[in-house]
Amino acid sequence: MRNRKTSLLALLLLLVSAGIARAQDKLLTIDDIFDPVKKVNFNGTAPANLQWLKDGEYYLQSKTDPQTRTTQLLKVNARTGEAAPFFDAVRMEAALMKIQGMKAEDARKLARQGSYQLNPSQTAVLLNSQNDLIYYELGSDKAVRLTNNADEEVEEDFSPDGRMVSFVRDNNLFVIDIATGRERALTTDGGEKVFNGRLDWVYEEELYGRGNKRGYWWSPDSKRIAYLRLDEAEVASFPVVDHIPRAQVLEETAYPLAGEPNPRAQLGIIDAGGGKTLWADTSKYEPKDFLIVRVAWSPDNRRVVYQAQNREQTFLDLNAVDASDGKPTTLFREQTKAWVEAVDNPRWLKDGTFLWKSEREGWMHLYHYAADGKLIKKVTDGRWEVRELDAVDEANGLLYFRATEHSPIAEHVYRIKLDGTGLTRLSQTEGNHRSSFNTQGTLFIDYWSDLNTPNQVRLFNADGALARVIDENKVEALKQYKLGRAELLQVKTRDGFVMEAMMIRPPDFDPAKKYPVMSFTYSGPHAPQVKNSWGGSTYMWHQMLAQKGYIIWVCDNRTASGKGAESAWPAYKNFGALELQDLEDGVNYLKSQPFVDGSRIGIWGWSYGGYMTAYALTHSKIFKIGIAGGTVTDWANYDSIYTERYMLTPQRNAEGYKTSSVLQAAGNLSGKLLLIHGAIDDNVHMANTIQLIYALQKAGKQFDLMLYPKSRHGVTDPLLLKHMRQMMTDYILKNL
Repeated sequence: MRNRKTSLLALLLLLVSAGIARAQDKLLTIDDIFDPVKKVNFNGTAPANLQWLKDGEYYLQSKTDPQTRTTQLLKVNARTGEAAPFFDAVRMEAALMKIQGMKAEDARKLARQGSYQLNPSQTAVLLNSQNDLIYYELGSDKAVRLTNNADEEVEEDFSPDGRMVSFVRDNNLFVIDIATGRERALTTDGGEKVFNGRLDWVYEEELYGRGNKRGYWWSPDSKRIAYLRLDEAEVASFPVVDHIPRAQVLEETAYPLAGEPNPRAQLGIIDAGGGKTLWADTSKYEPKDFLIVRVAWSPDNRRVVYQAQNREQTFLDLNAVDASDGKPTTLFREQTKAWVEAVDNPRWLKDGTFLWKSEREGWMHLYHYAADGKLIKKVTDGRWEVRELDAVDEANGLLYFRATEHSPIAEHVYRIKLDGTGLTRLSQTEGNHRSSFNTQGTLFIDYWSDLNTPNQVRLFNADGALARVIDENKVEALKQYKLGRAELLQVKTRDGFVMEAMMIRPPDFDPAKKYPVMSFTYSGPHAPQVKNSWGGSTYMWHQMLAQKGYIIWVCDNRTASGKGAESAWPAYKNFGALELQDLEDGVNYLKSQPFVDGSRIGIWGWSYGGYMTAYALTHSKIFKIGIAGGTVTDWANYDSIYTERYMLTPQRNAEGYKTSSVLQAAGNLSGKLLLIHGAIDDNVHMANTIQLIYALQKAGKQFDLMLYPKSRHGVTDPLLLKHMRQMMTDYILKNL
């Protein structure tokens, strides 16, 4: 009997182990990664953006019930994890229902959002519903409709004292008093071509950051507002056509191509109560050759500090404008051997001095300045980059920041004294760290991941000691799949630059076999793709290709490496050539490996990566196939502010534009090329791809093409995205 039981137990264990083995042998499919219904959650459920409350002991976290799909905003004790509703959603919903015209479904959704725009004291919220603004004091029974206008209100914000709300309507700046409901128009000349307090397309995309359209700034005392006035009268409009409606929709956006007129920029200062705008004196600059790239108030309310550049961005002036008369003082000028990129606003200290980020010496570092612009000290130094200044503990003279001192492919959290001594790495786990400090600088939330691990969230004390694991985010689904080994490595260029690279080998890798390679690139200035961090759906798609027998290769050319501005400067005035040379050196390394089939190497990329893919296939014979998405095919086709930063204007660098062009080399196409473009891309216009199609046709070159209707610079519709990845997969399997 004992032997029979033993045999049954052994059989059971064998069956269980076989089941585990089978589960771990699952192969990825397009449905697993991209299907909107069937896809597997490979990222887990770790929160991405927890919001600290002012007391520094609590943060806000949204939680969605998977059954009811309703969201609740929780107030969480950072140290203990104890959570409670931040407000009574039922009470808010009831208050909203009292507003005339409010629909029940809208009220329910507004009361159950995952995040809110809070007033400075974090006791009330500002809601934007059906183009109107609503103010609700948390815990009350009354919601107030602040606006009741057919036109849309955008870029809404609270004044620093919480008593007023500002917004932009029809490109004019308004302020409304919450208590009285009195609305004041601060500007009246806004319209189709004039933007007051709101950024136009090119200022948003290339200077202030995609998604940041607000172009006005409250003074700390809530008495005045500084704002940008952008005049697009001389900017050419670019048409984008949506072909899907039976009556096609024509969309026209002011889009300055390289070398063409930019919007004219002015900096105004106006009382929050209305009156006449005081214009900053910018007479030292030629209006056609002038960009305002950052704006902020000094803590004493006396000065508006702004960063000014010429259109080719060969210098950056930090100017301080007297808010009483508009007269400027230039605190200092930044220059390098190439271009200067806009940086963060000054980080003011209580003694009137400020911290400043600069890459003037080739690497981004922190500098300490006096209020008059005189350098006190360079705080950080070395052949590594400061990426973000996170917190300042003035009482103890400590700065907290993220940097690449430990690894060029991962950010870590650091502390240093204001005098530049005592540099300490606080994050010890290998991988990438993104930190969020409370206002007091005593705690920070650490979002960590590495190449093989989705995001995990932990709480640390300011000295780097672990306080609590917020979410370990163990993604069990990953354990079910047979994934290839991802390896980080380094490859030297022919002249000795060390490039960072990542390789995924097939799960059943056999060193005696020869494998084809599919490589991915971006290649654009200072935009590394090799990171010791989780790569999400694109990484899983690469893993799927590895399962199908391909080696995946990502290698950052020097100008994209993120290894200081000095590594990007060699691309100045001449895109393409050096990037391709470095990519070829990476491929030559691959060819030297006995397990690589050097005759079957492909490349793909999007945006700058699409440009680089098309450039590679028209300037090299090393790649068998290329997939180019959202491609710039000639830099004269792209916007002024991005392009001229690196290439100057076409008028001043005609030869550089010519040699960087894919169009000029279309007749040299080598290998099979698949072009992909969003049909209503308002960033890299589809005209780029159409022009390349025409050039290839005239040269007698065959190619493949796929367009995605209603898609802009990225294909985001889940069904279209799934189609695109399946189409790309099929193309690789057929041709590589």
